[in-house]
Amino acid sequence: MEWTPLPIGVDNFEKLRDRGYYYVDKTLFIKDLIDMHGEVNLFTRPRRFGKTLNMSMLRYFYEISDEDRSRLFAGTKIMDAGEKYIEEMGQYPVISLSLKSMKQASYKSAFYCLKEDISREFNRHRNLSEGIETEEIRLKYHRFAAGTAEDDEYLTALKFLSECLYFFYGRKTVILIDEYDVPLENAYFNGFYDRMAVLIRSLFESALKTNDTLEFAVVTGCLRISKESIFTGLNNLNVVSIMDTTYAEHFGFTQSEVDQILKHYGLEKNHSAVKTWYDGYQFGDTEVYNPWSVISYVNSCYKDKNALLKPYWSNTSSNSIVRTLVERADLSVKQEIEALIEGKTITKPIHEDITYDDMDSTQDNLWNFLFFTGYLKKISEHQDGEEILVEMAIPNSEVRYIYKNTVLRWFEEKTKKKELSPLYESILDGDREKMAEILSENLMETISFYDYQESYYHGFLAGMLKNIGNYIVLSNRESGNGRPDIVLKYPSVRGKAVILEIKVARTYQELESKCDEALRQIDEQKYEEALRQEGYSNILKYGIAFYRKECMVK
Repeated sequence: MEWTPLPIGVDNFEKLRDRGYYYVDKTLFIKDLIDMHGEVNLFTRPRRFGKTLNMSMLRYFYEISDEDRSRLFAGTKIMDAGEKYIEEMGQYPVISLSLKSMKQASYKSAFYCLKEDISREFNRHRNLSEGIETEEIRLKYHRFAAGTAEDDEYLTALKFLSECLYFFYGRKTVILIDEYDVPLENAYFNGFYDRMAVLIRSLFESALKTNDTLEFAVVTGCLRISKESIFTGLNNLNVVSIMDTTYAEHFGFTQSEVDQILKHYGLEKNHSAVKTWYDGYQFGDTEVYNPWSVISYVNSCYKDKNALLKPYWSNTSSNSIVRTLVERADLSVKQEIEALIEGKTITKPIHEDITYDDMDSTQDNLWNFLFFTGYLKKISEHQDGEEILVEMAIPNSEVRYIYKNTVLRWFEEKTKKKELSPLYESILDGDREKMAEILSENLMETISFYDYQESYYHGFLAGMLKNIGNYIVLSNRESGNGRPDIVLKYPSVRGKAVILEIKVARTYQELESKCDEALRQIDEQKYEEALRQEGYSNILKYGIAFYRKECMVK
C-alpha cells in the first residue's frame, strides 16, 4: 500500500488538500456555523486540537477569490450537505489573523509582531487599495501595508480593513482571529498582562463590537477570558467551550475517525494502546482523541508498525504553566495532584470566565485552567445551587506522563534552591534523628505518585544529596557482594565514607524493622569491604526506611 503522508505541522488547508495529505474531514463545521448563525463565535479548545487548520479551512471556503477553490472541498462532507451551504462558498471578503507570533518576552516585541501580522494581511488584500477613492484613506491603507502606521492606529486596524473590504466588494467581512489568548498568557508570565489586555480589548472592540461591516467572526483560543477583561460589552459573543455539546466533534478526532486512520495505515491491532495513550477527552457529550498525538504516532509507524507510543503533546503544550501552578499550590492541592496521578478523581466547581491575572488567587482557578487546557477531563457534572461541579481525572497516559515529568522537574529545581546543609551535617555527624526529621519534611513538600516504590525513594534521596559539598555520590555501584543504594565518599581516604541502604515499609509500624533489615543487608553483603580496601577507615552506615511520607533512620 502506498503511504499517504500525514499533515505533521501542516495547518494550511490549501496545502493539505493540494499535496494529498491524509485529511480527517471537519468540513461540517461550516454547516454548523451557517445553521447556528452566531455573529461572534469564540471556540476554546486545548492546544493542538485542530483550531488553526479549521480556521484555514473557513478562510478558503468563504473567501472571495479569482480562482475556483471548490477543488479543495471535492469529496468532503460539506459538498453533500445541500445547495444552501455550497452557495456560501467564495462569497465574502475574509480577514485572517493569528496572534501566536505575539508570544514574546516584552510588550514592545509582542506589539511589533502584531504590526507585522497586520501588515501582511493588508498586503494580502493590496488589490483593493486601487479602488479606494479618497487620498486620505489610501494613504492610511498604505501605512498599514508598509507597517508604518502610528501605534494608536493599530487599535482599529481590523475595523478599518473590514470597511475597506466592504466598500471594494460590497459584501460584509468574515473575520477570523486564531490563538487570541496566546499574547495574554505570555504577557501574564512575563509581567505585562495589563498592557496586553488593553491592546487586545481595543482591537476586539473595534473589529467585533462596533463594526457595521462585519458579517460574522470566529475567534479561537484555549481559555475564555472573562468579558470584563477582554470582551467588554460584546453582547453578540457566542462562547463554545469544551463544556458545550454544539460543535463538539469538530475539534479533535472521534472514535470512528481514529478507527478509520488506523485501518487506513494497517494499525488496527494497536487500537487499544492508542486509546490508552491519546483518548479520554470529553467535549460536551463527545469523546475525542488528541489529534496531534494520533497523527504523530501513526507517522512514527512509517517504517515500523510496532513503534512505541510516545508523549507527543508534551512537547507542544505550555507545561511551564503546570509547573508554575504546582509551585504555588498548597499542601492540599499537592495531595489532590498525587491522587490524580494515582488514577483517582477530584470534584471542583468550574467557571468558564477566568483571567490570567487572577489565576492563582484561588485554587479553583488552578483547576479551571488545567481543565480547559486539556490537562484534566470531565467524568461527570452536576448542579449544586448556583455552581456547576465537575468530576475530573487525568485524560490518558500521555497527560499522566506530563504530570509526572513536570513534577519531577519542579522538585529538582526546588531542591536546588533549598538550603540542605543541615541534612548534610546530620549525615556526616551521625545525627540519625535529625536526618529522619529533615527527610520527612522534604517528603511532605514534594509530590509523589503513590506507587511509593523503592526506586522513588532512591531517586528522592539521590536528588537531595547531589550537592553535598566535596563528596562523591555513587548510586547502585558494585561494592562487596552486592550493590548499596547510595555511597558518599570524600575524595581523600582520610575523610569519611557513608553507606545508605533504603527499604520501604508497608505500614508505619514496620519502619523500625525495615531499618534493621537495611543495616543487616549492609553487613551481610559486606558493602563496606571495598571502601576499607580503598583505605577508608571512618565509615558511617545508615539503614533508612520510608512509609509514604514518613522516614526513620538507624
